[in-house]
Amino acid sequence: MRCVCGVRCFGPCLRTTSRSMEYILQNPCLASQPPLLQPPLTDLRRRLPAKIVDNHKRACMAGGKIKKEKPSRGAAAGSSNHYQGGIQFHKSKGQHILKNPLLVDSIIQKAGINSTDVILEIGPGTGNLTKKLLEAGKSVVAVELDPRMVLELQRRFQGTPYSNRLKVIQGDVLKCDLPYFDICVANIPYQISSPLTFKLLNHRPVFRCAVIMFQREFAMRLVAQPGDTLYCRLSVNTQLLARVSHLLKVGKNNFRPPPKVDSSVVRIEPRKPAPSVNFKEWDGLVRICFTRKNKTIGAIFKQKRVLSILEKNYKTLQALQVSQGNGDQMATDASVLGDGGELNMETDDENDDVDDDMEMDDGESKGSEFKEKVLGVLKQGKYEDKRSSKLAQADFMHLLSLFNQAGIHFS
Repeated sequence: MRCVCGVRCFGPCLRTTSRSMEYILQNPCLASQPPLLQPPLTDLRRRLPAKIVDNHKRACMAGGKIKKEKPSRGAAAGSSNHYQGGIQFHKSKGQHILKNPLLVDSIIQKAGINSTDVILEIGPGTGNLTKKLLEAGKSVVAVELDPRMVLELQRRFQGTPYSNRLKVIQGDVLKCDLPYFDICVANIPYQISSPLTFKLLNHRPVFRCAVIMFQREFAMRLVAQPGDTLYCRLSVNTQLLARVSHLLKVGKNNFRPPPKVDSSVVRIEPRKPAPSVNFKEWDGLVRICFTRKNKTIGAIFKQKRVLSILEKNYKTLQALQVSQGNGDQMATDASVLGDGGELNMETDDENDDVDDDMEMDDGESKGSEFKEKVLGVLKQGKYEDKRSSKLAQADFMHLLSLFNQAGIHFS
């Protein structure tokens, strides 16, 4: 007996009177029919693609079993690429384009854009969100790092009424100077979330608000309140400078290509006026308090490394006050000590042969006196047994003022 491919069949043959092409393609071996019912083999082979005939030959020689060919690594990688308009998106660069038009409309609505607003967009991609922003506001300033996306934006809006209202800046948003804008609406690469947030909050003149897509966990840290599991230094520092609220939960399937995590849209409104506090001083205190946020404040400030840094800053400040004779000015502006404090911490790490939680040796009278001074400040404000994870903005502000009144600074 011979199969339709022309090879003598040694395996079990299927006996059937069906001669449809679908059946022929599905069965590697079709033979053992009465000669009068079999179509000419040359006609069947002529109707089959050459690749199918070759596969049938191999299958028949193997006894009717077809071995599936695995795609090459290059082909498998190519099939997972995501394109739009011929442009390949790179996940490593955080290029996840919004593809859900209803979600884009919802973001525009919740942003509260006025017709006179200048809008800043970071990472516009192919312009799906940009088009809606141009329809809602006066003009759009788009900052894009990828030159391919810049060309796509220019091509998409060229010759349209929006071309004169769109300004594209090619460059790294963290390194370039941002122009004036009223509102920021952006779907940003998640790896720049933290530095971009504080760059926007430090921008002058102050903008009205920012509506930004963040990774879900990062967004939850921004809006976390005292006592929440995700309450951290990021929460405290951000909420010092702005009011933060959660707007939308966004699933990963709303993007092309889909990221590995879900996202959230957050609204950030800078506080006006800005709080009257030295932010370096504030960040120095909060950084120490959140090294172990569930330990008591008293236990944190008894650590040898913390006491050593604060004592060196205290002595340096005292020396500057004596030499300049202007203690009030130096007590309120101690940001010049920031670099020195960080260097002191690195030096202590190299020379510290004991555990960080160990207190200063009682034999060192000067160190013991400074330790009592620090603990006295904590007892004065009743913070010795409290924990950083439970303290609100007002508590940290009060604790910082108590330390500064005692001549202890954190920068």
